[in-house]
Amino acid sequence: MAEAAFNFKQAITTMVQRNGSDLLLKVGRPVTIRVNGELVGLDSTPLKPEELKSLAEQIMTPRQVKEFAEHKEADFAIGVPGVGRFRTNVYQQRGTVAFAFRSIPYEVKQIRELNLPGVLEEIALKPRGLVLVTGVTGSGKSTALAAMVNHVNTNRRVNIITIEDPIEFLHRDQLANISQREVGNDTLSFNSALRHVLRQDPDVILIGEIRDMETLDTALKAADTGHMVFSTLHTTDATQTIQRVISFFPPHQHDEIRHLLSTALQAIVSLRLVPRKDGRGRVPASEVLINTAAVADNVRDLSKQLNIPDLIAQGSVQYGMQSFDQSLFHWYQQGVISYESAIFYATNPSEFALKVSGIDSSGNRLGNAEGGGSIELTP
Repeated sequence: MAEAAFNFKQAITTMVQRNGSDLLLKVGRPVTIRVNGELVGLDSTPLKPEELKSLAEQIMTPRQVKEFAEHKEADFAIGVPGVGRFRTNVYQQRGTVAFAFRSIPYEVKQIRELNLPGVLEEIALKPRGLVLVTGVTGSGKSTALAAMVNHVNTNRRVNIITIEDPIEFLHRDQLANISQREVGNDTLSFNSALRHVLRQDPDVILIGEIRDMETLDTALKAADTGHMVFSTLHTTDATQTIQRVISFFPPHQHDEIRHLLSTALQAIVSLRLVPRKDGRGRVPASEVLINTAAVADNVRDLSKQLNIPDLIAQGSVQYGMQSFDQSLFHWYQQGVISYESAIFYATNPSEFALKVSGIDSSGNRLGNAEGGGSIELTP
């Protein structure tokens, strides 16, 4: 009996039906999907080189084929009728074609629907400044950023220009006027689009990702001259984000950049996705830093070490800031995540454990209740 040929639409439909986030295709391995952060192999025969080469020819434009031939990788987005929209990366490994597809919801969700802190609604509506959404790959940066832009779209009569590679979420004009520009299709490059964006009368600018010094320099200057700028960085928390921003520039510019950042920065939102205890998906643990006068002083003063965690703790009540551990503690108290997961994702596991022991009055070992602790609790 002949082996069944690879059916791409069936594979990507299965991924969507199982609430997967990613579809991975590689020669010599069955179709693989990622569900709640875990890789799951589907019951299919190992993929053949000619099957993935044929798929590339079907879904790529001539321009994308040329880019792939020159660079051995290409980024773009595709729509599969009746299934959904997907961010796509095609790359070469061991001389064969491989794919990674990331599911993009058609509908942009609201900030609270995503279980993100309500303070993000206030941050999104600020008239000017730089907002950075950070986290590792797959932590929900693009989704959170889309929700913040959507909140602006439904509440402010402004002109929004986005520069993306590729366009992920599709926004429809509501109160705002939104122009979405895709690198390759609508502009030749990120840097080319950024050089001209300030002449396009923007109130709000979204830059898909800060990748280099030129992009960051434009973002900082746009934010400092009265525009609202949203973007992402691959950093794990607020402290690392500030250090990364400064390190993009040569040492002789660090003093200047610290001053510019201290005035241009509006907020840093860092995300980690944590598995729910009931196994039904994940929830975002989020760190929120808002640029208060104390934060600005700390960023600007070269003689001081960055003391961001303490400033977040001090600003939690008045400004709505929160640390990762505060966010995890909230989800743990609500019974949404297990103690084991909370400890695993905590920034300071030992302090988190002590905090839990202070509020738990069962008198039992926490490990018995949640399967993850070993601290003796006192009534």
